[in-house]
Amino acid sequence: MEVEVEAAAAAAEREATNSVICQLADPEGNPLGAALYLPENASPKELNQVVNKLLSNEEKLPYAFYISDEELVVQLGSYLEKNKVSVEKVLTIVYQPQAVFRIRPVTRCSATIAGHTEAVLSVAFSPDGRQLASGSGDTTVRLWDLNTQTPLFTCQGHRNWVLSVAWSPDGKHLVSGSKAGELICWDLQTGKPLGNPLTGHKKWITGISWEPVHLSAPCRRFVSASKDGDARIWDVTTRKCLICLTGHTLAITCVKWGGDGVIYTGSQDCTIKVWETTQGKLIRELKGHGHWVNSLALSTEYVLRSGAFDHTNKHFASPEEMKKVALERYNKMRGNAPERLVSGSDDFTMFLWEPAVSKHPKTRMTGHQQLVNHVYFSPDGQWIASASFDKSVKLWNGTTGKFVAAFRGHVGPVYQISWSADSRLLLSGSKDSTLKVWDIRTKKLKQDLPGHADEVFAVDWSPDGEKVASGGKDRVLKLWMG
Repeated sequence: MEVEVEAAAAAAEREATNSVICQLADPEGNPLGAALYLPENASPKELNQVVNKLLSNEEKLPYAFYISDEELVVQLGSYLEKNKVSVEKVLTIVYQPQAVFRIRPVTRCSATIAGHTEAVLSVAFSPDGRQLASGSGDTTVRLWDLNTQTPLFTCQGHRNWVLSVAWSPDGKHLVSGSKAGELICWDLQTGKPLGNPLTGHKKWITGISWEPVHLSAPCRRFVSASKDGDARIWDVTTRKCLICLTGHTLAITCVKWGGDGVIYTGSQDCTIKVWETTQGKLIRELKGHGHWVNSLALSTEYVLRSGAFDHTNKHFASPEEMKKVALERYNKMRGNAPERLVSGSDDFTMFLWEPAVSKHPKTRMTGHQQLVNHVYFSPDGQWIASASFDKSVKLWNGTTGKFVAAFRGHVGPVYQISWSADSRLLLSGSKDSTLKVWDIRTKKLKQDLPGHADEVFAVDWSPDGEKVASGGKDRVLKLWMG
């Protein structure tokens, strides 16, 4: 009898406050506790308190909330009314952890640095965001001093265009690859090559990726991909090629060394191959694209790139300490979900994969009207951005691959994109000579950055979020600040 009375009282109370039955879930869809009755006047602020309580977070963390892929920015009642949602069914609310720090959008060009005598083809910040390297058609790599915004070293040694530059995630090494197929490791103290170029590739270098620091510290191994169809694993200390990964029938266009220790290569033979790195065995082949694979991105890419460095500018006493911190960051970012891979192709489509789970794609992402040139996961893995020759940048859900928004504004093909460290802003560089900063929350243009005199080939947002570098056909390197 008492139970009935309690139930009746609870029902009366619910009617009085008009509540909605909600189920909180994480981005993977795993429920957080049981379904709850939440009052219609509950806003994201109250939901934040509920989630922090349910997850028993000692330090309160910020969350954003989504109902069927749309962010909840008003009270529940207003949302239900506006979207004509039935209160009879359980409403699933997905909570997404947000970065605890905020990156200022870049708004002005703080330096225009001449120096290269041909187009700037690649730019890359070091993992701690303190140094910057650029590769150019003038066959040099340049290291820049970011404090004074002046050239530090002009690194000479290549015989042809420098197509790719890559920092090791511990910040100790820089390797560049050229159109002649050779690779050079640079001494960061002097700007001179460390020994002779590493040779072996028969055609130009299309990509370089380092072994993550949480798997091995100090960093020694990196992989290079080439137009000749091979990928090679090198040891930076012995300066030898350890393993040659052969199997692709056409050029390899992109290569990534994953956090689980495997290497992914995307090729013009329409396949993506997955390799283990002790003997160079092929473990998996991901098929589905109908044309060249142009770009690959990993959901964990930001933590793989920045290793142990984060926005707090900590210093590390030893490689072991660095490895430990990097592993903690990697595990925290990945959570319990498998590492995800996204591929963009000349067939206008993208695929989302979970290569550790299946050789079949999780989903096919369509919508671009031209080839997809560059794909990139946001640092928190929540979003995927894609740049295309159809002049648009598109935003997708990083877990499900569902389309979220299209950013239009460029009047030429979009070549490259880069994320701010807090995943709230996206940067794009285009043939139309501009850079644009897009706001992920409002899905609108936040900042238009004209200034280059010609096509912008390369953009990078520093891992510490402080600055942006861009380079292109007009031969100058531009630095942009907030």
